[in-house]
Amino acid sequence: MREHVWGTGAATGIGSMPGTDAREAAKTVTGSLEHFPYLPELPARGPGADMIGRTAGLLVELYARLEPSGWRVGDAPGRDTRRARSWLGEDLDALEEFTQGHTGALKVSAVGPWTLAASLERRGGEAMLGDAGACRYLAESLAEGLRAHLAEVRRRVPGARIVLQLDEPSLTAVLLGGVPTASGYRTHPAVDRGVAEGALRQVVGAAREAAGEPAREPAEGISVVVHSCAPGVPFGLLRRAGADGISFDLSLLTERDDEAVGEAVEAGTALFAGAVPAAEPDTGALSDPAGSVMGVRTLWRRIGLSPKLLARSVVVTPACGLAGASPAYARAALAHCVRAARSLVNDPE
Repeated sequence: MREHVWGTGAATGIGSMPGTDAREAAKTVTGSLEHFPYLPELPARGPGADMIGRTAGLLVELYARLEPSGWRVGDAPGRDTRRARSWLGEDLDALEEFTQGHTGALKVSAVGPWTLAASLERRGGEAMLGDAGACRYLAESLAEGLRAHLAEVRRRVPGARIVLQLDEPSLTAVLLGGVPTASGYRTHPAVDRGVAEGALRQVVGAAREAAGEPAREPAEGISVVVHSCAPGVPFGLLRRAGADGISFDLSLLTERDDEAVGEAVEAGTALFAGAVPAAEPDTGALSDPAGSVMGVRTLWRRIGLSPKLLARSVVVTPACGLAGASPAYARAALAHCVRAARSLVNDPE
């Protein structure tokens, strides 16, 4: 089984954090997740710091502006694009400050091509998803933008083993024809699974090229993880598209997913299991690290996977981003993920 760059018994976060202070967020993430930190997102700052606006700022020769209905493509970069790029620059400055000398895994995030297509509007107000040519152009623009972004991260933190997370919460709806049109009375037709897989494979390849690795190889030191906190994650499609890891909300997994999950693990795909609540619960959910990953152990036994694969195949994360949590809970949740991951090493049974 191929070893992943984050090692055994790893834990990390999803992306978003509470607050508006980039330095404080970077300090919290790097302090709590010494071995597998990530570039925080701070959507509380406003438009351009949200996941769609942030990724729209990375696009090449494609620009977006904020309209009352959401993000819409435009002809030239405006203040919304400049603001998104400025905030990303602040985030990278803070990350660089707190990762001096870091030589382990380091995760950065961007919205994937299908959630972006479902969220970005064309000039007429309909989602780009409704135009196959626009979707192809969007995937190409995103691929080029990610090459430049990942090269910049590598320049700033030269010793890091960069991991790209593609956020695709809308992917299942795209595949099932569940994305509503602008009127709300209809939905966009389902996208062919082969077409969806091809666009994702194109973006995965671009990420590996940015690190100077062959796009066709599972590159040593470079991984791509696809995240979805929606039900019905298409594990098989993501694995075939080249994802090295699949990130999901553990509580949404059902026995219908067992076969696909088992095939993914046996093929060497890592599972980023969202086992820790992203919002502060009413009761003390962070009192028992081993209990937090009991669902992972139950899944392992149900599928019949070897306990020896558990800590090597699973990365423990919060169920989703932490933007809605208090700063104190966000810190506690990340630290709890580390302890829960360690419990899988100490007691894989």
